[in-house]
Amino acid sequence: MALLLLFIFTLSLAKALPQQQHSSPPLAPDVALQWQIRGQVAMDNGLIRVTFSHEGNVIGIKYNNMDNILDFHNAYNNRAVKATNVKVVTATGDQIELSFTRYWNSSDPFSVPLNIDQRYILRRGDSGYYTYSIFERLENWPELGVDEIRIAYKALRDKFHYMAISDDRQRIMPTQLDRMTGQRLAYAEAVLITQPTNPDLKGEVDDKYQYSQENMENRVHGWVSRDPNVGFWMITASDEFRSGGPVKQELTSHVGPTTLTVFKSNHYAGKDASMRFKEGEAWKKVLGPVFIYLNSDPTGTETPGSLWEDAKNQMRIERGKWPYGFVESKEFPSSEERGSVSGRLMVRDRFAKKGQMWADSAFVGLAAPGEVGSWQTESKGYQFWTRADQDGNFFIQNIRPGNYNLYAWVPGVIGDYKYDGDVTVTAASSTNLSVLIYDPPRRGPTLWEIGIPDRKAAEFYIPDPEPTLMSHFYNNTKIQTPDKFRQYGIWARYADLYPDQDLVYNVDTDDYRRHWFYAHVTRATGSGDYQATTWQIVFRLRGPIKTGTYTLRLALASSSHGVVDVRFNNPMARRPAFTTGYWNAGRDNAIARHGIHGLYRLFNFDVPSYYLVEGDNVIYLTQRRHAGPFQGVMYDYIRFEGVE
Repeated sequence: MALLLLFIFTLSLAKALPQQQHSSPPLAPDVALQWQIRGQVAMDNGLIRVTFSHEGNVIGIKYNNMDNILDFHNAYNNRAVKATNVKVVTATGDQIELSFTRYWNSSDPFSVPLNIDQRYILRRGDSGYYTYSIFERLENWPELGVDEIRIAYKALRDKFHYMAISDDRQRIMPTQLDRMTGQRLAYAEAVLITQPTNPDLKGEVDDKYQYSQENMENRVHGWVSRDPNVGFWMITASDEFRSGGPVKQELTSHVGPTTLTVFKSNHYAGKDASMRFKEGEAWKKVLGPVFIYLNSDPTGTETPGSLWEDAKNQMRIERGKWPYGFVESKEFPSSEERGSVSGRLMVRDRFAKKGQMWADSAFVGLAAPGEVGSWQTESKGYQFWTRADQDGNFFIQNIRPGNYNLYAWVPGVIGDYKYDGDVTVTAASSTNLSVLIYDPPRRGPTLWEIGIPDRKAAEFYIPDPEPTLMSHFYNNTKIQTPDKFRQYGIWARYADLYPDQDLVYNVDTDDYRRHWFYAHVTRATGSGDYQATTWQIVFRLRGPIKTGTYTLRLALASSSHGVVDVRFNNPMARRPAFTTGYWNAGRDNAIARHGIHGLYRLFNFDVPSYYLVEGDNVIYLTQRRHAGPFQGVMYDYIRFEGVE
């Protein structure tokens, strides 16, 4: 049995007051290293001072006149880095890099078979510091399972009340006490705020998953204090060390005040994304660096938005510096030691309006060799992604040397692409793959379709939440947000809309934006039980039925223990014609976690012509599992193809 573990580097964050520093002042002081009592060590560059315990945890951040911006309520033992060795890697007037290491102790039954090297870097003139980790397993070590690796900072709870994760998702947040005195809802993370310290927040729902972001958007997030006016931010310049690809959703900041960087998790993916190491399997990976950035407005006159804008600007600076040239570990290759891959992707579909078209805005990436679409659950290796231009041209740069597969998917086109053969990247290499052809799944002409093949359910009907469960987490409430799916409890609105009979969709007369519910969920009976639900797709076949094979393509944007049985024209048939199967049920939990998508799955069913009749036909989709409110699926796209 694999040992399932949760690795959390929990670093209490203490907050300090900075003057905004965007570049090194002409006479920026040297970076100093100071050894203290109880084995503590501090790095100081005149702007910030970072103090570490002898075990390698951040226990203090001094910033200008704030002695510590970290929350002192966070218990000292609530930290998972327990290093046994500390090493000064570099100590000059320009930069200090510290290494805290923890090695596996095979004689200790509680020791995890991993070596961890936690690094911290402070540079002259920087209003922040960098951190990264090197995880390693050696040959002949026992099997191991890893579900989560993250860094968590907790800022002063009496100072930091304003949180920002994007231009439109930023607001004054409830406190941890507000959550403790609130009403727990259908799952532990969701709490109705009933007795808030800020009365404006009464009646809102707080849930950390409401603030998730896709990897490609998760660049900067954090907290702002108004007295003093200080911002604390987590900046991630690259996704290469994150798991699951560019659209995997991950936690950001939430009530605590807590700020995270999640390197690997099963969020919105389930156990399919767990890292499983066999006995004897060696492995090494560098996680990070990420940049912990502090900024301020000494006058106290600017708004939290100004500190957010400055943090975004710093994020752009950090992205421009990637890969960082100052990292001392030989495990982190410099830009000169990396390579690039380029090419052009074309989509070829003879039944589409354009038989051939360039893959406009395609996601193109390199990840560990595997099956088509395996990058969604891959986390042991590195991933490198880009977006193609309107003519299908793509260029992936700063790739670590290694052996990869090239994967792609195109918004508006069903299925996944994988390049035949491996792509080997070496130092300073430049590989041009020329024109690549993607032939998406297709057998015959489209007779009808529902939705948009974009791996999300956002285009379908998303109801308004219950007024008593609404959260105002968008800073501009005048804008009608398309993200209603982030509100709590909208899955339960299905029973309100369809109390007795299930959804019936006519492909000739209905509009999926208004008539197709965003999630195929169970129906609450009102007595604590839940019912399986059967949706109907009504369509007309005109003229004689062609003898041969039709095709039903069912693309799922998410599956939370959901199993869909498919029947044609007879809802009482003892056995379904097709099923997505228990083995593909999925556990991404995106319905409960306001995700609008989890893992993408595509099912292609061959439909014999004798299943159909001339005139009106009905496809019955039964989501059969009904143990609770969150079992179900979200459809991405459904297409029915005729005989060629």
